[in-house]
Amino acid sequence: MSNWIKRKKTKVVKVGNVPVGGNNPISIQSMTNTDTCDEVSTINQIKDLEAAGADIVRVSVPGFEEAKAFKKIKNAVNIPLVADIHFDYKIALEVADSADCLRINPGNIGKEDRVKEVISAAIDNDIPIRVGVNAGSLEKDLQKKYGEPNADALVESALRHVDILDKFNFENYKMSLKASNIEMTVEAYRKISNIIDQPLHLGITEAGSYRAGTVKSSIGVGMLLSEGIGDTIRISLASDPVDEIKIGWDILKSLNIRSRGVKIVACPSCSRQNFNVIEVVNELEQRLEDISDDIEVAIIGCYVNGPGESKAATIGLTGASPNNLLYIDGTPNKKISNEDLVDELEEQVRSKISKQKIESEKIILRS
Repeated sequence: MSNWIKRKKTKVVKVGNVPVGGNNPISIQSMTNTDTCDEVSTINQIKDLEAAGADIVRVSVPGFEEAKAFKKIKNAVNIPLVADIHFDYKIALEVADSADCLRINPGNIGKEDRVKEVISAAIDNDIPIRVGVNAGSLEKDLQKKYGEPNADALVESALRHVDILDKFNFENYKMSLKASNIEMTVEAYRKISNIIDQPLHLGITEAGSYRAGTVKSSIGVGMLLSEGIGDTIRISLASDPVDEIKIGWDILKSLNIRSRGVKIVACPSCSRQNFNVIEVVNELEQRLEDISDDIEVAIIGCYVNGPGESKAATIGLTGASPNNLLYIDGTPNKKISNEDLVDELEEQVRSKISKQKIESEKIILRS
């Protein structure tokens, strides 16, 4: 966790083998968009999400056929799965023995005895419930009371669900209060964070396309995380779910909360550049997507800021004429021509990671 962020201490719930809340790392989630009954496609997508760095994956289970498929899918993957259910409590009961978490709103499933059955199933299987309040599906009386969705309406809806869970002494739950509006979402999370100590699942819902949604999510989720609010995140994009995981990691890396894979520091490029910074960065990022080890690479096009940034990174490249200068661990290493830049940088990154792994193994053996 970044030194400048003081995170709120929440209770801990376990989603499979992933602890959420407390001092545990902020986990990253996404949701499959395949037909759940298409088991092969869903399993493949879950594995792609896991490879991209997902900690938890949510799967929609709207009916009993999907519930049957969910059980098979769960047996075929390692990553914790959340079963997404909205109205039919019987579906929650059906998958409670295989899901790692139930996403269901107690207020949406009807009579109290039904809620009690779901809670009993969660207790029997030792799994948490995720309560998810959404501005697009607020209760009708709250819509009438407030006129239109706002932060207070989201919080009041959330507390209704909390009251139901409290009535049955059930504390194994996490909470989300999402809207597509940044201001409303941030205000709602700030308010609920002051009222309950349960883990909070952050996100700007229906954030939009890849570009617009990334900007909205980065602002909203980033604001809350920087205030110490939030224990798990989902970046909602109208895009490939794998993109949600990548952006989630980028947000956490930017705030120095968690780090995974290659962190590239690059200048925006200008007329001083001695090589095509944009081309080099884009190609290198693509080539190094498979790397999950933590390493920082600086790519600066000229000699103004180049040496300073390169010395601070594990591997740095400073543009210079006639040849560019490569830094390893803060020390000038050798000169490289423009033709060899991407190949050389990729080779240096992979070599460095290999050496780091060998050193780590030696330390483990010695201890």
